[in-house]
Amino acid sequence: MLDTVREVSTPELIALRLHCAGPVARALAWLVDAAIRVGIYIAIAIPAGILGKAGTGILLVGMFLIEWLYPVLFEVLGGGATPGKRALGLVVLNADGSPIGWGASLTRNLLRVVDFLPFLYALGLVSMLFTREFRRLGDIVADTVVTYRRSTPSLPVAPEAPRWRTRAPLSRIAQRAVLTFAERAPRLSPERAEELAELAPMLTDNAHGRQAVERLYGLSHHLAGRDQ
Repeated sequence: MLDTVREVSTPELIALRLHCAGPVARALAWLVDAAIRVGIYIAIAIPAGILGKAGTGILLVGMFLIEWLYPVLFEVLGGGATPGKRALGLVVLNADGSPIGWGASLTRNLLRVVDFLPFLYALGLVSMLFTREFRRLGDIVADTVVTYRRSTPSLPVAPEAPRWRTRAPLSRIAQRAVLTFAERAPRLSPERAEELAELAPMLTDNAHGRQAVERLYGLSHHLAGRDQ
């Protein structure tokens, strides 16, 4: 059985396990997105047909923009997932586990043209089958991976602690780091747990020692929907 788990380490020295998605799940997600795009094309074509040649031009421009901007906008602004990927529980991340940005998303999607060769993404499929993390050529060049979303409720309950929230919204990777810390910290020595907690001052408002640990525990309760 193929090992498709990618282990990455956050700046807080917490290891995360990312389960990479294979060709079947990604193909199904692509089909969902393709169906959505076709629906949009039809919605544009109906009124465009009334305008004659001008409408044809509008339709072609619209199809071009949708084909290239649809995946990029959803990946960057939609939490790393197009509607198709979201329906299949998938997400696009940078190889280090951080959220994908504009540059990486543009790169991986522009290279879909190469992955499509010679037909029906044959080259991309070959690349996925010969890479451990099922990466097509666009993923390799952009240094991205497509993984399954992790389910927050399945994580163990952290020790009791006063509720704590950060002032700014947290990225998905930061949330995972907090929840992973809450899971593993009870098995560490108090000194080691405090040392790790102090590596994330932006999450604890520069707290030190046991207070930093307690704030991360409290934040994990908030993220998991277990506010006290």
